Amino acid sequence: MNAEDTTTFTYLCIGCPLGCRLELDENELGDIVEIRGSGCRRGDRHAVQEHTDPRRLVTTTVAIEGGLWPRLPVKTSEPIPKALVAEACRSVAATAVRAPVRLGDIIVEDLLGTGADLVATRAMPRRANAD
Repeated sequence: MNAEDTTTFTYLCIGCPLGCRLELDENELGDIVEIRGSGCRRGDRHAVQEHTDPRRLVTTTVAIEGGLWPRLPVKTSEPIPKALVAEACRSVAATAVRAPVRLGDIIVEDLLGTGADLVATRAMPRRANAD
């Protein structure tokens, strides 16, 4: 096989603080033939994951009624497919909860069928004069 038979993809590793610039070569059959640039094994795993099934952790806020603040910070319990991130954000934007909420409470179970729950990343007590 020669260099013309492969396509090179580049990624920035976020597996550790080094931020290695990764190059992944794929042959005409779609097989990964080489990974270059990683400073550790996490880099190789990140390159393969990002190339074959990119996923992202979603962090955002939802409206909360009767809380000390008008928004509650939330995140997915695990990364979801990158292709679903925008749809997940639209779905979450339409979500509202009622105080009180505890840290780690599930706000949306199995978000978009991904298996990841949307969870509260802080506690939100009820406002003293809330209905």
